[in-house]
Amino acid sequence: MPSQFRPALVLLVALTALTGLAYPLAMTGLAGAIFPARAAGSLIERDGRIVGSRLIGQAFTGAGYFHGRPSATTAPDPADAGRTVPSPYNAANSAGSNLGPTSASLAERVKADLAALGAETPGRPIPVDLVTTSGSGLDPDISPDAALFQVPRVARARNLPEDRLRALVAGQVEGRTLGLLGEPRVNVLALNLALDDLAGR
Repeated sequence: MPSQFRPALVLLVALTALTGLAYPLAMTGLAGAIFPARAAGSLIERDGRIVGSRLIGQAFTGAGYFHGRPSATTAPDPADAGRTVPSPYNAANSAGSNLGPTSASLAERVKADLAALGAETPGRPIPVDLVTTSGSGLDPDISPDAALFQVPRVARARNLPEDRLRALVAGQVEGRTLGLLGEPRVNVLALNLALDDLAGR
């Protein structure tokens, strides 16, 4: 038995060192050398301070900003540790709602969102990504259609011509990755920062 125990222990230590230390450190160093910004979290800085990441959405709620997708992430309820409360774009608790098509609460939430968006911009079809959550709850992007849908509201709130905002959105559209993967998209944080620049804030 001791003769079998020693090789097993040596193998365990060797594999732990190789796969748990050497490999992760090598990949982290390689990523930092080749893609330093991405390896550091794709952080966006403004005036010397970090305002967010291109990879994690933020909850913009003001009428003068473009809004992202709904987020189903939650956080512990401060009043009751056994319960949770909505906490949009909570990166510490990335998840979808896991509610299915027969869920009454999901149907009610979507109906309320559709009614609010329909009142905001009457007579226009509402892009589906403005009423559906992503699997992570942290999606930083929306479709170009979803951004353009919000132009009239943002233009009214900022007292800007809609044409200028449409041009701003068009300038922020990112194409498919490698020309093949995914769909054209607009990063909401980048768009709102460009909007503040346009408005002189």
